[in-house]
Order: sequence, then C-alpha cells, then structure tokens
Amino acid sequence: MRFLLLLMLAGSALHAQQYSLLIKNGHVIDPRNHIDAVMDIALRDDTIAKVASHIDATKATMVIDAKGLYVTPGLIDLHTHNFIGTTPNRYLNNSYSAVAPDGFTFRCGVTTVVDAGSSGWRSFETFLDQTIRHSQTRVLAFLNIVGGGMRGGAYEQDTNDMDAKMTALTIRQYKKYLVGIKVAHFEGAEWTPVDRAVQAGEMTGTPVMIDFGGSNPPLPLNELFEKHLRPGDIFTHVYANVKGRMPVVDENGKVPDYIWAARKKGILFDVGHGGTSFSYKIAMPAMKAGFLPNTISTDIHTGSMNAAMKDLLNVMSKMLAMGMNFPALIRATTDDAAKAIHHEELGSLSENTVADIAILRLEKGQFGFADPMGVKLKGTERIACELTIRAGKVVYDLNGLADSISVQTEN
Repeated sequence: MRFLLLLMLAGSALHAQQYSLLIKNGHVIDPRNHIDAVMDIALRDDTIAKVASHIDATKATMVIDAKGLYVTPGLIDLHTHNFIGTTPNRYLNNSYSAVAPDGFTFRCGVTTVVDAGSSGWRSFETFLDQTIRHSQTRVLAFLNIVGGGMRGGAYEQDTNDMDAKMTALTIRQYKKYLVGIKVAHFEGAEWTPVDRAVQAGEMTGTPVMIDFGGSNPPLPLNELFEKHLRPGDIFTHVYANVKGRMPVVDENGKVPDYIWAARKKGILFDVGHGGTSFSYKIAMPAMKAGFLPNTISTDIHTGSMNAAMKDLLNVMSKMLAMGMNFPALIRATTDDAAKAIHHEELGSLSENTVADIAILRLEKGQFGFADPMGVKLKGTERIACELTIRAGKVVYDLNGLADSISVQTEN
C-alpha cells in the first residue's frame, strides 16, 4: 500500500511539472525578438512556452544548464541537396551525390533545410515520399524550373522542359513543402530559364533562387538584377569566382554600383558555398566594403561536405573570421532565412512557436579555413554545436548536457 501511495505521489508530482524542458543560464540570441542576453527558455512538449530572465527550475521535468553557451533558434540551411537515391548518372536528383538530411543537420544545430532544386515537378513526389516524409529534419524545397530536376549536363539545358504552369501547379499542390523555384546550371546565352521561373513565382507568390551563369561571354548581372529578378528573389553563390559567371566585385576588388542597387531593390544574396562556388578573392573585398550576405547556406552534397565547405557551422566560422559578427551570423541563418522563404513561423524563439533550438559554443584557438581554390584563412574562433532540439526533443547532444546522471571514471 505504501509503495502504491509513493508511486501515485511521484506520478502526481511529475504531472504537476509545468514545463517538459528548461534551458537555463544560456546567452540567448533571438534576432526576431531583439534578444541578446542571458535568459532562460522553457518548453512545454514541442512548443516554446516562456522566455524570461529567470524561470524556476523546479517547475521543469528536465533542466539543461547552458552557462557559457549560446542558445539560438534552430538554424536554417537555405541551400542544400537532399534528394538521395540510387539512380546512376542523375547528379543531385534521386542520386548517390545527394545527402540524407538527418545525417548532417542536427550535429550542426540545423533543424530546417531547404533543398535547392534537386527535384522538378516530374520528380518531386518521389523526393517527398522517399526523403522528406522520412526525415526528422524539417525539409522544404525550391522546385527546379526544369521538370526533370537537377539531373546534370544536357538534361538541364532543355528549355522545352521548363514549364512555368506545371511548376506553379505543383507548388500550389504541395505548398506545405515547396517554397519557390530554382534556376541552375543553364549554359545558354538566353533568359528563358530565368523568365519562366519568375513567371512561376508570380503565379505562386514565391521567390526564385538563381544559380546564375554558364554562357561565354557571361550574361550580364546588371541586366539580371534590373530587368528580370524581383524584390525577394535570391541570388545564391554570391561570392563565387567561376568561369561563365560575373563576380560581384570587379577586377579592382570594388563592388559595382549595380550590385548595391540590386540590394536596395530587395534582391537577396545567399552564400551557397558548395564545392567550387566560394572564393576569398571575391568574399574578402566584398565584405570589407560592407557587402555582407543576407543568408548563409552550404549547397551541401557529398562533394562539398568532404572538401572546403564541410558544414554550415564551418561556413559561418569563415564569415566570422572575415569580420561578420556572431549575432549577424545567427540572424542570417535564422530570422532572415525564414523571411526569405516566407516561413516566418520559423527562425525565432517566440513563445507559442515550435521548439527548434540550437545550443552553440564559440571555441577559442588557432583554426584554418580553406576555400575551394586552396586559399587558407586563419581564425581564432570556431562555432561548434553542443546540443540541438527539434520540436521539443533533444536530437543531438555532444557532451551529454541533457543527461541527468553523470559518472566520473577513476584515474
């Protein structure tokens, strides 16, 4: 009888707990809500219940002490390739070169990825069924203007397969997952892919992300920005220095006036590091001139993640080494990224929103950050992920911060 009574009392106490999880003493950076201070965050199941300077730890079932760490919204990687499959010779469309989201996201504090055009309207349902619906990570996507998706080579040059109407209809049908239209890898000296993508964007009220360039001589960036793209459209690979694409700095390292005018117009500039699409030769003078990216992303696939890019935190650390401050890095990978894809329910620590949270450490030391051309930048700080929470659940915990029992081994 006594045991039963104790069991009932324990169950009653557990039931009385106001919060399922409490993060205490962390330095919270939440750009949406203008928070940059030590705060506590309480969760109730999958929802952020309260953010305050002090929350009573006895009211929570689990308490995580984040002293000395940064607590931010779950990071959003705006440019990824996740349509993994086993079809040969498909580049990033149902292919071996794409990467499964859960394998790289949570260990980097990423809770949302946005696939950048791996699928087109002909293949999106396959992507949805075999990847998106099986991922703990929230997976959104830009739909390729090419109906067959990012198959590579000649398959991405067929303007007859660039159907604005079918692209728009697919986005409308799957608006829960599809955030816009992607243009990539076109090698012709014409504007058809861009204009068809913008047409689909007009029909759906969504942005276009463009990986621009391939013709020789390159199509002019000023004409792209002035005559074809709209406010809110996204220019990815902003710091690229590759053949067939005009860079955003001239031969003297100056950012041309038309680039500044494009930013003033409302065009967004995304890092999209990738395997070859990031160069210090472009990034350093651009950033020194104050031309910082709106959003920071990886363009992750098996090639880029095992080369100079590595992961989102490594790309952010590069930007930190070039002078972009830490709160600005968080804004570019949370609030501004969410706004860019018109999903403002994401990217913040607002009360009554989904509890997607990253706990990050700013490590001090001597670090090296290479670009794809082999240029190395030295830095004294590097960002690492300690713990990630997705929809209220701890999904990655590097040092066991969420474990209630610790055991110390004897020497």
